[in-house]
Amino acid sequence: MMSVFNVRGNVVLPNRVLEDAVVRCRDDRIVSVGAGDGETGTVCTLDMSDHFICPGFVDIHVHGAAGADYMDGFDEAVRTVNVAHAQHGTTSLFPTTTTGSFEQLDAMVKSCENVQSNWQPEHGSRIAGVHFYGPYFAEDKVGVHSPEGRRDPVRAEYEYFLSKNIVRIATCASELPGALEFFDFARASGCFITCGHSNAVWGELDAAFARGMRHVDHFWCAMSSVASLRSRFGTPMQAGMEQYVLLNEEMSTEVIADGIHLSDDLLRFAYEMIGPHRTCLVTDANRAMDAPPGTYRFGSRLDGTWVYSDGQSVRGEDGSLASSMHGMDRMVRTMAMAVGKDLPSVVRMASLTPAQLAGVDADIGSIEPGKLADFAILDRNLHVKSVVIGGVVVFGEGLRAGQAAQ
Repeated sequence: MMSVFNVRGNVVLPNRVLEDAVVRCRDDRIVSVGAGDGETGTVCTLDMSDHFICPGFVDIHVHGAAGADYMDGFDEAVRTVNVAHAQHGTTSLFPTTTTGSFEQLDAMVKSCENVQSNWQPEHGSRIAGVHFYGPYFAEDKVGVHSPEGRRDPVRAEYEYFLSKNIVRIATCASELPGALEFFDFARASGCFITCGHSNAVWGELDAAFARGMRHVDHFWCAMSSVASLRSRFGTPMQAGMEQYVLLNEEMSTEVIADGIHLSDDLLRFAYEMIGPHRTCLVTDANRAMDAPPGTYRFGSRLDGTWVYSDGQSVRGEDGSLASSMHGMDRMVRTMAMAVGKDLPSVVRMASLTPAQLAGVDADIGSIEPGKLADFAILDRNLHVKSVVIGGVVVFGEGLRAGQAAQ
């Protein structure tokens, strides 16, 4: 039976907030967006007046939550992570690999394929694709990832993974032997190509750009800088990833706006100098998100790196930050407070910008007719009150959670 329902509130569009508006939906799609005057009351309405109706958030860089990591490699772990992130407003995401063996990577991708093919709204965030992130990192920029699972690009391996339809984002450190061939194959496979965990110099980035690389991961984290390149090249000092993104308007990046990785000053800098059209918010969350303080594995539950959560941050044995343990709602709140203005642009960084970068904005990323009925509904303090995925309230206030609006 066809499901028709409305969502009422202050609708956050890419360039403005449409106050006291109604989003009209049919089944899992948006039909129209407009003023709420003249509603007959015969249509089932999720009335969230005085709340912000945001497009569902899109996370292109995420590892885990609620005690599970995608690299655990089994279906239930994937669903556990997805349910947790849905409660923070993320309605579509790209499970992200760490370093690890071929067998671990293969199990991760296959479990994501299984969950994607059998997905229902009650399973949490929709898998929009897989982000093939590890294992091709620079030795000096591995970060918290297991160094034993790091390697230079292996053609037979990456051709196997990048040929899978589910793999939509592909990362490699630009300076590695074989990186350019990796980028060539990733571009031919239709992937969004990124450079991450890299100590690349300008010329290496330029060569990667010519082969299709258009994005660098988590700005200011595990990336080349003038200081890090001096240890590699000596003097004269060299330009790296920061300068390359700032000067090249065809490049994009991402920030972890959890209030722990980057100061408000750096978040404002990214917002003003790179802009919301080229910068997206990511969680980079690991299994410590929505889990009690304690010791956890980053990556595979069998042999991932040991990290410690204090309930606010996750750190390695040396005290360095080990990705994030917060959801996308925290990223939106922190960025909004840092920039002090323009909620539509901040929400865009968590929705339309990542959707456009990953090439999935025809269906998700903004509240427009024809797109999926995915909404993150926030109160005035930007805390999640309800989450709708594909026309089903999966979390929070309003209609009974987990039930389609009939």
